[in-house]
Amino acid sequence: MNLRHAMKGRRALPAVAITTGLLLTVAGCGGGDDNGKPKSHSSSTSSSGQDQEGTQQQSQTPSADKVLATAKDGDITVTINSAERDQGGFVTVSGQVTNGGSSSWLGADWQSNETELAANGGSLSGASLVDEKGKKKYLVLRDTSGRCLCTKFSRVRPGDSSSWFAQFPAPPAGTTKVNFQVGGMPPAAIEISEG
Repeated sequence: MNLRHAMKGRRALPAVAITTGLLLTVAGCGGGDDNGKPKSHSSSTSSSGQDQEGTQQQSQTPSADKVLATAKDGDITVTINSAERDQGGFVTVSGQVTNGGSSSWLGADWQSNETELAANGGSLSGASLVDEKGKKKYLVLRDTSGRCLCTKFSRVRPGDSSSWFAQFPAPPAGTTKVNFQVGGMPPAAIEISEG
């Protein structure tokens, strides 16, 4: 009889350990700050969040008064407000796209020709950074599901602007000047700052 009770105890131990681990995980994910108040979660997406269509997005609020470069193709104007080298070995470029035309714009001609990125639709998946001095081209990063780490545009109506971002592998530390290219836009020379 003692053997049977000992075996029941041994089977219950892993279940208790798993339950305790789950409870600690849930408690760690609680939404409170140091004062016990709930944290406010912005409706914008974060670098680890995904929007409704499942594309990874990073909340970028580029400073509209700081302009690194501007490029124009027809009625569409791209303004680059920020190009920051991050600790994780990548560069995040962000800015605004403005539709100066009379019809809505979706960014379909900015998507990548790569089959892996075809599901990204109207996005910056076709963007690149070109290091002319180092003779290297850096393509937009993607996650393990093949989604680009960049903005996927919804309709940009005539006269409207939309914020965007794209993440690239970081060039070597000594490289600070690169050209940003996307679609039919002329290359825009930008300087990478340290984040």
